[in-house]
Amino acid sequence: MAEPRGPQPHLFTPLTLRGLTLRNRVVVSPMCQYAAVDGRMTDWHVHHHARFAMGGAALGIVEATAVVPEGRITHGCTGLWEDGQIEGMRRIAEVYAAYGAVAGVQIGHAGRKASTRRPWDGAAPIEAGDAEPPWRTVGPSAIPARPGWPVPDALSAGEIVSLIAAFAAATARARAAGMKVVEIHGAHGYLIHAFLSPLSNRRTDGWGGDANRRMRFALEVAEAIRAEWPDDLPLFHRASVVDGEAEGITIEDTIALSRALAARGVDLIDCSSGGISGSVSLVPRHPGDGFQIPLARAVRAGAGMPTMAVGFINTPDLAERTLAEGSADLIAIARELLADPNWPYHAAKALGADRAHWVLPQPYAWYLERRDRLEPPAAPAAD
Repeated sequence: MAEPRGPQPHLFTPLTLRGLTLRNRVVVSPMCQYAAVDGRMTDWHVHHHARFAMGGAALGIVEATAVVPEGRITHGCTGLWEDGQIEGMRRIAEVYAAYGAVAGVQIGHAGRKASTRRPWDGAAPIEAGDAEPPWRTVGPSAIPARPGWPVPDALSAGEIVSLIAAFAAATARARAAGMKVVEIHGAHGYLIHAFLSPLSNRRTDGWGGDANRRMRFALEVAEAIRAEWPDDLPLFHRASVVDGEAEGITIEDTIALSRALAARGVDLIDCSSGGISGSVSLVPRHPGDGFQIPLARAVRAGAGMPTMAVGFINTPDLAERTLAEGSADLIAIARELLADPNWPYHAAKALGADRAHWVLPQPYAWYLERRDRLEPPAAPAAD
């Protein structure tokens, strides 16, 4: 990637978090591929991420990765619960590094939304007799994720402590794999979010009740991860900023959580929403372009810390405006990158970035820049 020679759009300025500098503000949002085998990544994952690494993104975050086998959403989800899973992650880190980008991984536990079929198979709970067997689901309380779904076992205090240790162990494996960012999955109705929300946490012990006790699991996970993660590398937390349901999590709740997370070494809040009682990826109605940008803006202002905006930010103009207005510090792109892995290149051209071609690897940039310098064809001679 060639260095620019003039002012750049906000989307193509670097960002430094702790000791890590990202070359631009485009992030590959975690996207579950459901293609892992026993939690181990396959060639599919390498090819999937290579497209984005070559396309010019600064950071690619590997999909929701379970810290224990029972924490997977489906049988096809990735994991970091054993050392044999490190090598697959290392291949992803190496792919991004080869093209001047960095890799991160989102780690979590699906909680009461675990043990489901892949989305193209219906995303319903796995049943006995299915080709792939179901497993035990857990949550803060014995409340199912949706009507008719299995009732999860309420975790004991000892099990909670063991899971916090599992998050730390997975973080150590991410470090060994060469990942440069860890993102805690605290959103979308999965285990950490389920502890945070009063709609799913009805405990009366030290892990539930008022907001401070509901935050305890998220905060102790962050502390355990930060203790395993190098001081010079950033730690993200993905939050469902609002539940979008009566008596659920509010923006004010997430601002308070974000401040507490920042005090424990979290550097950025990835601002999503919803999912406490349904899927965020299978909603039937388009929520509107950039619909979660106001959430990122509110958390950034209220907590005084960097945020990442995500959710149908499909156009360069919307991404640039989000950064220019101070609503967020990074832009996470998901499905639009599946459709166009060269989105960063096209965005650089659309926004008039200096040396836009050089968002791409040198062999591509050289050809494309040379093509744009060709003189237009001569006009036909007049009769």
